[in-house]
Amino acid sequence: MLPQNISATLSPEDIQQIKAALQTVQKKMPFLITLSTEERHKLFKMGDKSLAFVNNSITAAVSNPNILPASFNLEEFVRDYQLAATLTELLIALRQLSEQVDDTLLAVGSEAMSSGLLVYDYVKTAAKKTPGLKSLSEQLGERFKAIRSKSVKPASDSSS
Repeated sequence: MLPQNISATLSPEDIQQIKAALQTVQKKMPFLITLSTEERHKLFKMGDKSLAFVNNSITAAVSNPNILPASFNLEEFVRDYQLAATLTELLIALRQLSEQVDDTLLAVGSEAMSSGLLVYDYVKTAAKKTPGLKSLSEQLGERFKAIRSKSVKPASDSSS
């Protein structure tokens, strides 16, 4: 069910505090990186099944350290797994927040657009009798010009 009406504001102080909190999150994770599309394609992906596999691999390695070569860094392997598990947990929370922000933006944007369309209709109607509103009506109508021109298809030439 769509929300009836979202009536909220964010004060400039709230916006600054939210941005500061996001910066704090980034500062707490200075190890975050950005990968190119090509780099992403080359890497193993670790979902739930792979997370369990890696966890079982750690158990095997810890239980049998003598089978590992001296060059294998077991502590780093464990740290990587723990960070992956923690980041997975954080990503779930961030995705939930992102989804809520996205859904709220979609709903409130729709509300604003609906109200804008009502105002446009009122302006178009009033422009017929009220001097000075024609240019405003045309300005508001610019939003729909490209849509109308794209929907008009050229007549086919039957002489060829």
